[in-house]
Parts: sequence; C-alpha cells; structure tokens
Amino acid sequence: MKMEIFESFDGTKLALHRSGEGRPLVLLHGLFSSAEMNWIKWGHAQLLAERGFEVLMLDFRVHGESAAPEDPAAYPQNVLVRDVAALVEHLALEDYDLGGFSLGARTSLHAVAHGVLEPARLIVGGMGTAGLGEWAKRSAFFKRVIDEFDAIPRGDPAYFSMQFLKSQGVNRVAARLLLDTMPDLDLAMLSDVTVPTLVVCGNEDRDNGSAEELAALLSDATYAEVPGTHMGSVTKPDLGQTMADWLARTA
Repeated sequence: MKMEIFESFDGTKLALHRSGEGRPLVLLHGLFSSAEMNWIKWGHAQLLAERGFEVLMLDFRVHGESAAPEDPAAYPQNVLVRDVAALVEHLALEDYDLGGFSLGARTSLHAVAHGVLEPARLIVGGMGTAGLGEWAKRSAFFKRVIDEFDAIPRGDPAYFSMQFLKSQGVNRVAARLLLDTMPDLDLAMLSDVTVPTLVVCGNEDRDNGSAEELAALLSDATYAEVPGTHMGSVTKPDLGQTMADWLARTA
C-alpha cells in the first residue's frame, strides 16, 4: 500500500492510497470515513488488487489524511465531484472503473449523471433514492450532530454518528462547510447514467432509502445484497467479494 499527496483543482492537498497493479479502479469512501476505514482495514482493497486491479482510493477533503481547510472559499458546490475529476486528470486516466460507498456512491452518481466523469463501469454501494433526491434531510441530521456535538446524550439517534466523528478526528468546522456543498440529485438525471452499474447494499441498510428503487432507475444495473447495516456492511468480506465478482463477470 502506497500513499501520496496531490493538489486538487484549487490547490487543496488530498491523499491518494494505491494498492495493486492492473486495470485502474477508483474507490470513494463514505461520509466522515476514509479510504483506510472503508476499503483498506477490512481487506476489500487487497482482494481487488489480488483480482488484477490497481485500486486508487481517494481521501476526500476534510477526511482521512487529506487537508481540511476552514476557508469557506474552499467549498464550492459539488466540490467533491471536482476533487474526483482532479484525481482522474492527475492520473491521466482514460479507461477506468469507478466505485463508491455512501457519500462516495452519491458523488460518483453526480459525476457520471452530470457528464463530469465517464468510467467504463460504476459501483454504487450503500446508496438509495432518498440519499440522492432527499440529501437535504440527511445533511440536516449531520449538521445537528456537529452543532450539538458534546450535548448529544446516549440513546439519541445521533449519538452513534457523534461517536464516529470523534473517533475519526473530523474537523467539525470544515465538515460543516462541506455539508453545504452537496446538492440533491434530480432522480430524472439517472437516465443519463448508462454504463454498467452494480448497486450493492446491506440487507439491513435503510440509511439512504431504497437501493432496489435506485437500481430500477438505472438503464444497466445489477442489484446485489450483502449482509449488514449501513455501517456494518463495509466491515464484512462480502462487500469486496461481490464487487470483485461483478467486475469479473462484466469484464
């Protein structure tokens, strides 16, 4: 595993983790997580590397080992889409696959639906229609986690999210700015996503609405379930195995 730093479109320093050799596979992690937490720790990156991919894992700004600027100017609309586009340009990728979990999935769908990125294949993990078309509601939940951080009591639905933010050492000033950069996606735009797509979701994961409904809105989608909740599904080998098997079948 190698880690390097590159500069995004606005000079913000972002971390890129690389594993394996072969066909490029860009993977994007979830909100307030990191490449380490979603892809590396649980063995998904190693498995995909063993199956013949160069796994390219970005730490989004405000996440992992990337910078977390507190200047509001560093947070234009859809900034994460622009960061991924900067990564693809930095690596001069032309024929590659793209995958994401949760925030990484919605970022990937925004990028492809808006024509910013043109991967050959797409993997959408832990994402449903509500996480795209009703993101403002989800964002409001996380803003409350940030704003009421130390006052959230045990038993509150936001308590677990607060503990996760604390464990990841997230800069809350920067995180609050980042949340305002993420617009809803008009679900009608999903018709513009025509590449082969794997929609994979935990069988107990309802955090972002219906993943099955999302798959039905895509013209060339395969739907798969793996064990677990939203947070739990990434900790099990089934997620990486399902991704690797689908990539092999669609090669």
